[in-house]
Amino acid sequence: MKDSDRYAKIVAWSEEDGCYVGRAPGLIYGGCHGDDERRVFDELCEIVDEVIASMKADGEALPPPTVGKLHELVEALDAAQ
Repeated sequence: MKDSDRYAKIVAWSEEDGCYVGRAPGLIYGGCHGDDERRVFDELCEIVDEVIASMKADGEALPPPTVGKLHELVEALDAAQ
């Protein structure tokens, strides 16, 4: 498993921006955007890998993983329905 697999990557359509927006909450504050959902996801994955490599090169600790937290949120939402 790569370190980047531990972070949720979200790509969603934004009505406000008129395009797909990719984010990795808890890891990066920016993101990426574009008209093709798959390309935005691929770019987001590259950005996440680059951020992690940069943090490691600088001796910075990685933030806590977000994948488990996202799974817990989805389960809680499903249970509430």
